[in-house]
Amino acid sequence: MTATVPFPLTWLYVPGDRPAVVAKALASGADVVVIDLEDAVAPDRKEYARAATAELLTEPPPVPVHVRVNAVDGPLAEADLEAVAPRPGLAGLRLPKVTSAEQVVRIARRTEEREHTPDGPGPPLYALLENALAVEHAYAIASAHPSLLGISIGEADLRADLGVRADAGLDWSRARVVVAARAAGLAPPAQSVHPDIRDLEGLAASCAHGRALGFLGRAAIHPRQLPIIERAYLPTDRELEEAETVIKAATTQQGAQALPDGRFVDAAVVAAARRTLALARRC
Repeated sequence: MTATVPFPLTWLYVPGDRPAVVAKALASGADVVVIDLEDAVAPDRKEYARAATAELLTEPPPVPVHVRVNAVDGPLAEADLEAVAPRPGLAGLRLPKVTSAEQVVRIARRTEEREHTPDGPGPPLYALLENALAVEHAYAIASAHPSLLGISIGEADLRADLGVRADAGLDWSRARVVVAARAAGLAPPAQSVHPDIRDLEGLAASCAHGRALGFLGRAAIHPRQLPIIERAYLPTDRELEEAETVIKAATTQQGAQALPDGRFVDAAVVAAARRTLALARRC
């Protein structure tokens, strides 16, 4: 399988029934390309999208490729898994409309059976939480199986399910999912897509808000959104300077201490500084 990118920040969704668009996405600079077999593909194009995606993944592509299959309890998911799960070019499966840990375990076991080595692990799984029940079960889903490497919110569906109009109405659910991911030992979730591809200022502001809530990176639906997302989530010069100051202090002194500017430094602060420097090195 294709290797994953350290600290991926951009996840570009593309419809599976448009191979030319997929090819452009692979050259777009996105950390991960997500080929969508679900919402972006019309019902009469599902079979073609599945076959085209399976053919693409016969060999590892130049960047990691995930596939969003159709709803895990729907009639199309089985055929999607049969077609793409064993392919050597697959870096991950994104599972939409997950509401329970049992669904994750069932998919994990199915994909393990489809691997080339019978006892080998299946492809990495990523669960999309898209309604109130899923958010309530966030930690159970996040900790359901070792193959599950991430969770995130499908905000369009969740917004409709909750009847939320103002964006702030989703903040409690966002924070709940961030906490669940970290409690389960997973990477921080990526933000859901910003649907207006022309509103780059709004995208930047939304990314800043998501970063403050604990998200890391974001899904995109157009290449023009990628540099905005990456810029928002990379450490600033000031953050790098502060992290370097913390690490320098930690290597010269033992135990908790105060920096010259009065900030208190302990093991947790040092760990955060190391994460900041590691994230900066991804470039």
